[in-house]
Amino acid sequence: MVVIDPGEVEFSAIRAQGPGGQNVNKVSCAVHARFDVAASSLPAAVKERLLALRDARITREGVIVLKAQGSRSLEQNRLDALQRLQALVDQAATVPLARRPTRPTRGSQLRRLDGKARSGRVKALRGKVLD
Repeated sequence: MVVIDPGEVEFSAIRAQGPGGQNVNKVSCAVHARFDVAASSLPAAVKERLLALRDARITREGVIVLKAQGSRSLEQNRLDALQRLQALVDQAATVPLARRPTRPTRGSQLRRLDGKARSGRVKALRGKVLD
């Protein structure tokens, strides 16, 4: 398991969106977490798989941007962003299994050809009737 160094993550406090009345308007408790994949200390294979992910949170420059605003506490939102970032890295750290192509069995090939022949015979009987 690859662990992210919190020192490599850049946090910035922003104002949260959504309901919350005056508290939302005056307290900056939401967090933007920015993690530069290329400049990180992650292994090269994990970096490659992270950048290959089709995720809207990863910019063209290879920076992961996460927004956490679920809690009213800045520290809790910071922990939430770190946990979500760690989950993303863990997903990229698992090596996908190589797909081994399989061939259809002889029985399944025969059943397929038998079905095609049967439908062909049915269609052949749909022609005009000759007297």
